[in-house]
Amino acid sequence: MPETFPNTPEAARPTMIDVARRAGVGLGTVSRVVNGGHGVRDETAQRVRAAIDQLGFQRNEVARALRPGKKSSSLALVLGDLTNPFYATIAKASLEVAGQSGFAVVLGSVDEDPEGEKRAIRELVSRQVAGLMIVPDQGDHAFLAGAGVPVVFVDRPATGIEADIVMVDNEGGGRLATEHLLSQGHERIAILLAPSYYTTGRRLRGFRRAHRTAGLDVDESLVVQLPEGNAESAEKATRELMLRPDPPTAIFASTNFLTEGVLRALGELGREPAVVGFDDFRLADMLPTPVTVVASDIAELGRSAARLLLDRAAGTDRRPPQRIVLPCALIQRGSGERPPSAAKRKAR
Repeated sequence: MPETFPNTPEAARPTMIDVARRAGVGLGTVSRVVNGGHGVRDETAQRVRAAIDQLGFQRNEVARALRPGKKSSSLALVLGDLTNPFYATIAKASLEVAGQSGFAVVLGSVDEDPEGEKRAIRELVSRQVAGLMIVPDQGDHAFLAGAGVPVVFVDRPATGIEADIVMVDNEGGGRLATEHLLSQGHERIAILLAPSYYTTGRRLRGFRRAHRTAGLDVDESLVVQLPEGNAESAEKATRELMLRPDPPTAIFASTNFLTEGVLRALGELGREPAVVGFDDFRLADMLPTPVTVVASDIAELGRSAARLLLDRAAGTDRRPPQRIVLPCALIQRGSGERPPSAAKRKAR
């Protein structure tokens, strides 16, 4: 039988009542067997276990962990790789807000792995957390519906559940970056996209919108979907772009990791197209040509999510699910202000 995650909403999902009927026992007897209690005869317990196997019943760990009367002073945060400064900043900010209210934050780190995320959430909820902050992966999050625990999604929305979301205006940021490059006279703008299930897709949408507004067609050969969202993939793609007979005069890197790869390749090639990156990064303003970026307050993502979750957990905020969108701003430093003619320069 295929594995299901506790609290997955399925119309035919068996309950303890179904198990009790199949085994011909009372609901209390089933509960004691399921929860490892004593006072059930071996023969009866075997009958209950047989009914469980036949029906495919699974105990709802989420609902069990959050049964009435249970209170906690901990929140849970499930996100990606903590070596990524983006996630580390969110974690640090949420820890600070939670700590000011006397709450601890338990961290779970997964990397775009739906099954790993489910396991992490199961483990965190079993610790009686008061609420969940989640940077969701691409999976279906319907398994969280009706669990009785407040959930706030961070950076991107989830599917299968209506819940609070705190995010960055990714489409607006993509439009800002592209409009800026267009205003510098660039018409051949490449965009490098990390694999994503939401954020970079919205940045691409902003890129396309800026072109439409300017009355220009997007050269689809300059829309580069990378196999991996790391600097190495961006470096390889940038080399290929710049060695074409008709290279772009500007590059928009959709994440800070990709910006790093772009800059490395351009340094080796001695080329100087205009470059705008999405998300700021350390030392971006200290490079020989400081990097122009579209930036947002990443720490505020963590702070806003933690504040909202604390209010939900305390019952002081009973509004429908909220969608908080933080604005982006363009920081001009030099790399995004190069003219189209600079793109063909080569190192001596």
